[in-house]
Amino acid sequence: MTDQTVDDAPAETPAPAPPSHEDRPHDRPLAGGRTDTFRHPVWVRVGHWVNATAVIVLLMSGANILLAHPHLYWGLKSTFAEPWLDIPTFPDWLLLPQGRDLATARRWHFFFAWLFVINGLVWLALALITRRFQTRLWPTGRDLKGLWPSVKEHARLHFPRDDEARAYNVIQKLTYAAMVLVVLPMMLITGLSMSPGFNAIGGVLLDLMGGRQSARTLHFLSASLILLFLLVHVGLVIWTGLFNNMRAMITGWFVIEPSEAARDEEDRP
Repeated sequence: MTDQTVDDAPAETPAPAPPSHEDRPHDRPLAGGRTDTFRHPVWVRVGHWVNATAVIVLLMSGANILLAHPHLYWGLKSTFAEPWLDIPTFPDWLLLPQGRDLATARRWHFFFAWLFVINGLVWLALALITRRFQTRLWPTGRDLKGLWPSVKEHARLHFPRDDEARAYNVIQKLTYAAMVLVVLPMMLITGLSMSPGFNAIGGVLLDLMGGRQSARTLHFLSASLILLFLLVHVGLVIWTGLFNNMRAMITGWFVIEPSEAARDEEDRP
């Protein structure tokens, strides 16, 4: 065997160059190495604000309806002496309409429930047609392998603002998938199963839910998960940059900060 000469040694593969603005036609360069990237098309933004309005109205009117009998049970009957859960009263400013008004609250709830359902179905159809759901929201195997590091980053309240912020992290993807595929359908099914009009043509839902009281309890639990999601979502929007996030959901444009490596390179003499 002969020794391999320097000329015969395999050449090192150069590192891939970072994507340029030409590779990302929806990017606009800004001062200081920042980048303005187009993040949300108009149908996403409109759907988001319709959903936000509908959810707030549904939670407030639902609270008014719940306070007509603030106790939850499982099964077919209301065992008044032994409720599964007693709901504390809410201040009037959290109710829609303000003050106890079951009939009006039901009208608000019914109208905005259907608005929420129709808007959600349109959004889901467009997300599937444009493949936004599959490419941006559905977690991949690689995403799932990074679940624990993402959990640790969230626990430290550390969230990227550079190129990593272009894509949703695995916890966001899992949360959105759970909301779209589990929580929201459960809220819809339990709501329909309690509707007297729907029971007249399809009362089988009540049997599947285990009775009207079980459906009512599951509806409350679904609404509670949506409220929890809303509170965490708003908190993270504020923590990670209120102005940038709100601008993205109003105009579609989101600012990407330069990475630490890019800043270090720029600072070199």
